[in-house]
Amino acid sequence: MNFNLRNAVKENIAGNSQDQLRDTIVDAIQVGEEKMLPGLGVLFEVIWQNADPNEQKMMLENLEEGLNK
Repeated sequence: MNFNLRNAVKENIAGNSQDQLRDTIVDAIQVGEEKMLPGLGVLFEVIWQNADPNEQKMMLENLEEGLNK
């Protein structure tokens, strides 16, 4: 069996509105289950790939700041 998690996550949320995407992210974070982490990783990958260098730099700054609190 060849299961592609990236494609499955993308197909599962394709066509969702911004509100639905926000709800998906917030729910995954609030529930805190480890099994949600791969899906959040796929979402971050999509965000990263679609960000320009300035947006990527801002994300890295936010990540660094958040990890150092």
